[in-house]
Amino acid sequence: MKVIMACGGTGGHIYPALAIADTIKMKNPEAEIIFIGTLKGMENEIVPAHGYQIKTIPASGIKRKKIWKNIKTCKDTIEGYSQAKAIMKSFKPDLVIGTGGYVCGPVVRAAHKLGIKTAIHEQNAFPGMTNKILSGYADKVFLSFEESRKYFKREKDMYLTGNPLRRGFVMSDKKVARDRLKIKDGDMVVLCFGGSLGSPRINELMTKMIEVFNGVEGISIFFVTGKIHFKAIEEKLAETVGELKENVRLFEYIDNMPEYMGASDVIISRAGALTVAELTACGKPAILIPSPYVTGNHQYFNARVMSDKGAAVLIEEKDLNDDSVIAVISQMRSNSDILRNMEKNSKSLAKTDAAEKIYNELEEFLK
Repeated sequence: MKVIMACGGTGGHIYPALAIADTIKMKNPEAEIIFIGTLKGMENEIVPAHGYQIKTIPASGIKRKKIWKNIKTCKDTIEGYSQAKAIMKSFKPDLVIGTGGYVCGPVVRAAHKLGIKTAIHEQNAFPGMTNKILSGYADKVFLSFEESRKYFKREKDMYLTGNPLRRGFVMSDKKVARDRLKIKDGDMVVLCFGGSLGSPRINELMTKMIEVFNGVEGISIFFVTGKIHFKAIEEKLAETVGELKENVRLFEYIDNMPEYMGASDVIISRAGALTVAELTACGKPAILIPSPYVTGNHQYFNARVMSDKGAAVLIEEKDLNDDSVIAVISQMRSNSDILRNMEKNSKSLAKTDAAEKIYNELEEFLK
């Protein structure tokens, strides 16, 4: 089996592709897999770090507000399509799978044109424009939410699988993770991240939280700023709190998220579909702050899945109050029953077999 995975832009597109690729290799060790990504995307670091070869092509999206920039988008699309065809003619894949990002457009369309079998995976309840267009070129469409089915103009070869997760989330062991990360026994661990690119508003919240909890016994804070925000946050904290104590750890980015999430007691984050799937796989309580800047406000509906079941506290960004979030964390520290109940509720929502469902369907498809 020879497979091309197409993904790019954010971890929400890249990590599902890696989960599918890892499952293919686990089930079929002789399989050959390469990735196609964009020239400047995060995939150029993440994919090779997980042991896969990646090739890059030009790709960019339509700019609705800066119309003149669409000249470059058209140029990228034409060049990307041509380069994708060249890669496929050389590699000769049996299957091309797209998991999101602008790069999927030229790659899936090129595969369709060459008569190569194709599949796409949609992570969100409200699909992006690229996947809605590509559903006309894909042989199989895999969905994470039943709600997204109505947005695709097709009736057959659509499968509800959930979001593919890396095995580390499924196999998460809290004690092992805490031992590896050298976390003090009995500490309540708060992990915060604003998505793979970081979030200015969540970073603002966390700088205030660190001012309150820096050096406080019994609580550890892991704060992921996003690479583009790290230096500014570091400088601000140097001004407001001075030296960070041992209970606060600051990161640009965390690649081994299964370990850090597994070690944590509560997560503060956005509510991307993949993040919600990872949280429930690990059985983690959360304070979710959906991004208001996404298509169809889909993160709000992702967060509702957890909050409606008592697994998360949902706070819309327009209602976000730093002191109230700090108060929620303090309440969780003082009442362990709150966290235990939220953990149970979170775990009850877990769907951990998506990658295997996708593999089984594709294996049958390729026979």
